[in-house]
Amino acid sequence: MVIHVVTLFPEMMVGVFETSMMKRAQDKALVELRLVPLRWFGVGPHRITDDYPFGGGVGMVLRPDVVVPAVEWAMMHHAAPGKVVVTSAQGTPFNQRMAEAWSQCEHLIFVAGHYEGVDQRAVDLLQGEEVSVGDYVVTGGELPVMIMVDAVVRLLPGVLGARGGALDDSFSDGLNGLLEGPQYTRPQSYRKREVPQALVSGNHAKVAEYKRKLRLEVTRARRPDLLRENDVNCLKKGGETGGLH
Repeated sequence: MVIHVVTLFPEMMVGVFETSMMKRAQDKALVELRLVPLRWFGVGPHRITDDYPFGGGVGMVLRPDVVVPAVEWAMMHHAAPGKVVVTSAQGTPFNQRMAEAWSQCEHLIFVAGHYEGVDQRAVDLLQGEEVSVGDYVVTGGELPVMIMVDAVVRLLPGVLGARGGALDDSFSDGLNGLLEGPQYTRPQSYRKREVPQALVSGNHAKVAEYKRKLRLEVTRARRPDLLRENDVNCLKKGGETGGLH
């Protein structure tokens, strides 16, 4: 997979993309992350990338005659057509299903919006998908892009390795869309708090059943909108686990 990121501030991403899992994934040639500085395509001697919005209003808007050539340049530098994702507070909320679908793409192009956003004509011409990472506003699209890239790359085969658990992550198909339950490690007893007995019983069936009940309880408490009818029925029949504190 090749991922291009079109951004005004490529230096913001260097540390993230050259550390930990991202670096390992690139070292294994499982993904290639390429930064495309938007300033390369700026207009005039000062490489201007933005201008005042038509119709008035505060802030600046990224110009279409800057964004479109930058994305087209990225498209020309990979054989597979690129799926274009544009960060936007007005976009579709990003979720695990998107990450899973995008992880099947050969080529992704992220456009990190900035200021008041990207001229709509650029989004339309590029057939970009506008995506948000939450119901809040941040200074620029660089942080949202890093979140989405991380979510996609970790799903690529071989990235997490044998110790990985992408199928058991919150929201994943492996958990039927439920949240992951609480985790425990050594010491077994800490400040008078014990690891739930079911998890140290050595009975695999009992452990699996206990973990499912924990997942249901956590999801009910924090994201009841994710529960399906059969999940609700399981909660009614199974009672409480006493695993939440």
